[in-house]
Amino acid sequence: MIVIEPYVVMENDLLKRITINPEICNGKPNIRGMRITVETILEFLSNGDSSNDILEAYPFLEKEDIQASIAYSTS
Repeated sequence: MIVIEPYVVMENDLLKRITINPEICNGKPNIRGMRITVETILEFLSNGDSSNDILEAYPFLEKEDIQASIAYSTS
């Protein structure tokens, strides 16, 4: 279970946001079929960027997409 204020989101619901399609990003796990990979999100976070920084850089992403990337990396 992951807490996203003010809701509690079950990890399985978040993981539905992660898609794998061989025709998108060479089959790397990505966010909702878009050309933003889980790896990209995790790199931003590991370099010290906040979720808000990422959302400003990619305004079409949602907070839950970032949480899904984290959940995917730990699953």
